[in-house]
Amino acid sequence: MDNIPSDWTFQTRQVVDQFDRHVREQLPWYDLATGLVAHIVRHYLPDEGLVYDIGASTGNIEKAISDIIEKRNARFIPIDNSEAMSDKYSGKSKLVIANADEYEYEHFDVAILFLVLQFLDIGKRKSLLQKLIEKVRPGGAVIIFDKMIVEGGYISTVLRRATIAGKASSGTPADEIVAKELSLGGIQRPLPEKFFDHQVPGNVKEIFRFGEFAGFLIERPQ
Repeated sequence: MDNIPSDWTFQTRQVVDQFDRHVREQLPWYDLATGLVAHIVRHYLPDEGLVYDIGASTGNIEKAISDIIEKRNARFIPIDNSEAMSDKYSGKSKLVIANADEYEYEHFDVAILFLVLQFLDIGKRKSLLQKLIEKVRPGGAVIIFDKMIVEGGYISTVLRRATIAGKASSGTPADEIVAKELSLGGIQRPLPEKFFDHQVPGNVKEIFRFGEFAGFLIERPQ
């Protein structure tokens, strides 16, 4: 991405216009993880169900599951708090501009938070998660991908370097990797490794891991 801002934000055209290219350079597993989300949604979304994409950005998730939405006559509601994203959103649905923690959710079958909680104020993460858990229908699920604080001695260094190596392998210049990391200071706060275990003990399954990034599934029992 050209001219990475000194303080990262999704509220400017500078970031939004290059978002799709940038995220694939910085996160080489992005499309793989998106495919995994689509696979999971197929298993949890019933006919005439409801899906929320929270932090929808440019519509990556909707494009990946558009066939499922159509075949099952389901509703899809994308939410993002960036006005700048609205012009770049490429899905069929209308992007709702709202803060994730303030939105009034209906009862739903699947909610997806793809790299969202790390950018949400620490004091609002628990309440948002609890709100979603209260609204998910029996047999439904909340899917979360996020950056984690890896604990455990030397392995934390190994996984941190795996993240950097992944970015470098995609062809991202070293100076851009460093500039992005510095721009995230105070903006991105990774989640504690046991964050989900503490909030919803016993109902969380880890479904993905690459370096410091991980994916989780929270099920609502039938």
